[in-house]
Amino acid sequence: MPTKHERIIRYIEQLDIGHKISVRQIAREMEVSEGTAYRAIKEAQNQGLVSTVERVGTVRIEKKNRSEIERLTYAEVVNIVDGHVLGGIAGLHKTLNRFVIGAMKLDDMIKYVEPDSLLIVGNRDQAHRISLERGAAVLITGGFDATDEVKEVADRMELPVISCSYDTFTVAAMINRAIYDRLIKKEILLVEDMLSPDQPPIYLRLDDRVSNFHASVRDTGHSRYPVVDEAGKLHGMVTAKDVVGHEWNDRIEKVMTRHPITVTPKTSLAAAAHEMVWEGIELLPVVNQQHHLLGVISRQDVIKSLQYMQKQPQVGETINDLVFRGFEEVREKNGEIAYKGVVTPQMTDPLGNLSTGVLTSLMTEAAFRRLRRQHRGDMVADHFHLYTLKPVQLEREIVLVPRLIDLGRKVGKVDLEVFDSGQMVAKGVITAQLIER
Repeated sequence: MPTKHERIIRYIEQLDIGHKISVRQIAREMEVSEGTAYRAIKEAQNQGLVSTVERVGTVRIEKKNRSEIERLTYAEVVNIVDGHVLGGIAGLHKTLNRFVIGAMKLDDMIKYVEPDSLLIVGNRDQAHRISLERGAAVLITGGFDATDEVKEVADRMELPVISCSYDTFTVAAMINRAIYDRLIKKEILLVEDMLSPDQPPIYLRLDDRVSNFHASVRDTGHSRYPVVDEAGKLHGMVTAKDVVGHEWNDRIEKVMTRHPITVTPKTSLAAAAHEMVWEGIELLPVVNQQHHLLGVISRQDVIKSLQYMQKQPQVGETINDLVFRGFEEVREKNGEIAYKGVVTPQMTDPLGNLSTGVLTSLMTEAAFRRLRRQHRGDMVADHFHLYTLKPVQLEREIVLVPRLIDLGRKVGKVDLEVFDSGQMVAKGVITAQLIER
């Protein structure tokens, strides 16, 4: 039987796109407390089913596929620019394909305005009206209002007119930043990307017998299964090792391993892979907030997915990429590989010295690059011992020298030294968990 939380999520999924909901309304219609309704709505927001806009409320939106994650809804634009909606609230759930900056004559501007786009412009009433009539929403910069005629057209066309206090350049930069952040997020594979709703997980129940385990092994060829109760809540895992020496009539509840390690759909695949390698686990159950079983992922499937992502074109840069961008690989006189670069203003702390966080990122990236020369796979930092000997000032050229100490099948260890004008300024040792591709 589904829980109250799950019933509310299903109810929200069945609502029409654009439908407004509230905590009080959900609580009344589903006959639950307002606290339960609030928590369910927040979960629906995390799942991409609804979006909350200040002074408007919570709106049912269409859940986007990972392939469309970089596309924004008008509701998301409102939140990004700290704006408020002047009209066309019914269209907040719609997705924009592009935005146009209206910094030209009206006749030239209109050539670029297309349906499902967003015109970013100041207080130009005629441009507002024509844009809406052409199927594009409007974002008015500078905190200006819209005319009653424009608001009426916006309501009729169900296209939002948004006002915000920022200037046009700042607004465009904010939206670009939001799209760019999503591109980076899109590259990070999550556990939910591997789960197929068409393939429900194979499991055993608490009151099943060891004979049921052996029958499942014959039917599926698998040797480990999650164990759930009648409501689908996970209670344990049972493997071939667990049933050895037990009678065929013994209950699964008696032989299973309780409190297994689990992941959620929002766990990154890299984190799941690290957990599997570290704990020696071949199969991880995937559960929701109520600990109900959603599926399982195997170590083999995780590694295949990470391999696939390594072959995809990169469309965004992480903080580590940006920090290491100015460093070049050089070869020392003794033949060792090193990385040389200059400390930029963005890398410094308030005192003008190289930030400890940036130094850690630089050393980790240098260590990983050294490991990748002999290990064609992914890796996750496990232990990092850092000793800072001397502060490094702005615009100083530093050299990072990583030396491989040990490389096994599952673990690699690198010694790192950082030099400024020939003087050692930091030293560290990094241990990384290695994941085969």
